[in-house]
Amino acid sequence: MGATISAARARGLACDGNVTRIVMGPDRVPLEHGRTVRLFPPHVRRAAEVRDGGCVFAGCPAPTHWCDVHHLRAWIDGGATDLDNAALLCERHHTKVHHGFRVERRPDGRWRTWRPDGTEILIGPQRTGPPLATAA
Repeated sequence: MGATISAARARGLACDGNVTRIVMGPDRVPLEHGRTVRLFPPHVRRAAEVRDGGCVFAGCPAPTHWCDVHHLRAWIDGGATDLDNAALLCERHHTKVHHGFRVERRPDGRWRTWRPDGTEILIGPQRTGPPLATAA
């Protein structure tokens, strides 16, 4: 007689045997881990910090050190733990994204944010990277 587990647990266990590629950055540090790890390693977080400059949710000024690295496509749903599937979100907006809001990075590097009803949030700066330093 076997044990009973949930469908979510079965999917998680089935993922453990995946073979994946690892893409190295210019300094020979892996930037893409595919599905071999769930949590973003420190060097991928740092790359997201440099790319995003802070929380990517429309209008949010939260700095990088207030942010979590979020999987755009959830890991449990097949999302990879790599920079292309990562977004920096402050705790408040990370919670909102897990409750129906959505962020997406366009090919030009700009972030877009949608409400649960599908309407786009069009306020605030459109982050494309860290804030520019101003000359004194």
